[in-house]
Amino acid sequence: MAEALNQQFPCAQCGADLRYSVGTDHLACDYCGHENIIDIKHTSIQELDFRKGVEDQLSSEQIETTEVAKCRTCGAQVQFEANIHADNCPFCDSVLVTDTGAHRHFKPAGILPFAVPQKDAQHMLSDWLGSRWFAPSGLKKYARAGQELNGIYTPYWTFDADTASAYQGQRGDVYYVDRYVTVMTDKGPRRQLQRIPQVRWTRVSGRVRRFFDDVLVTASKALPKQAADALEPWDLHALVPYTKSYLAGFRAEGYTIDLRDGFAAARGEMDLQIRRDVRFDIGGDQQRVDIVDTEFGDVTFKHVLLPLWIAAYRYRDRTYRFAINGRSGRIFGERPYSIWKIVAAVVFGAIAMLILLATLYASGALDQALH
Repeated sequence: MAEALNQQFPCAQCGADLRYSVGTDHLACDYCGHENIIDIKHTSIQELDFRKGVEDQLSSEQIETTEVAKCRTCGAQVQFEANIHADNCPFCDSVLVTDTGAHRHFKPAGILPFAVPQKDAQHMLSDWLGSRWFAPSGLKKYARAGQELNGIYTPYWTFDADTASAYQGQRGDVYYVDRYVTVMTDKGPRRQLQRIPQVRWTRVSGRVRRFFDDVLVTASKALPKQAADALEPWDLHALVPYTKSYLAGFRAEGYTIDLRDGFAAARGEMDLQIRRDVRFDIGGDQQRVDIVDTEFGDVTFKHVLLPLWIAAYRYRDRTYRFAINGRSGRIFGERPYSIWKIVAAVVFGAIAMLILLATLYASGALDQALH
């Protein structure tokens, strides 16, 4: 039987649902105050073999099937409380009916628990929204209303790899030659001796090696790469072994970028670093990299869940997202612009300039400046 993504932990004293108490290691009851300590497994987080993962050769212990609701607008796969049958998608604010479906996936290996409380996140969001110039009035009202944020664990992949790269390229060494050149002076053209830089190119080849540890890429199509990049860095050293208790009172998103595509994105990041290594290895003043052939060995991966506070705002049929890193408080926000406010600012600016010019002209300062 499929296991629901949302996790409920009844209070031993009153039977109400416990929630993870942000920034702590326990669950708390909002009604009677009872607390349960989260039993954290003091084990290392297991890396999984990438080849076995893409060939579906991992043990059944690494796989689970959950029930999720898929948003037809942004593609997010999210959980809902057991007694809720319709809601809005936390990523795009579209109406989402919870017609659940099975999602077979790798179990999360690690999780970063929330560290920023919801009230603090709401203050951060309100301050950010309230400080946006040229924002529509509706956005200001949205900020003042203290719109509730959705706490959601969003999926990421991490990859480790040992790489060896053979390269061919050219090393450029700058040298100088003295030449007479014609330059224009106040007295007309004249010949002048100058040192002219030249580049001597030499063909080179070599090998570089690098071990990559925990290259992080998003596994969510609902979270744009621009947002994912803006929310970094993450304190991955604080990852703890995945425990369902941390999901109490929160939602979790299933990954929608599969393992192969995740590694393709991670490899793009690795290739950029490898080319930087190649340029450093070539040396000289300038470098040209012609060919880089990289072998990847001992590739491993983890599926991890990272905490986000999410809100979505709809303005003129377009959705604007706000996301807050649930560990550091870093903010990513999209915002609309009020055309009327921009036009008004331009008009007032023009009027202010005309008034200033009129004042200067009346005082005679403008006439003196022109003559």
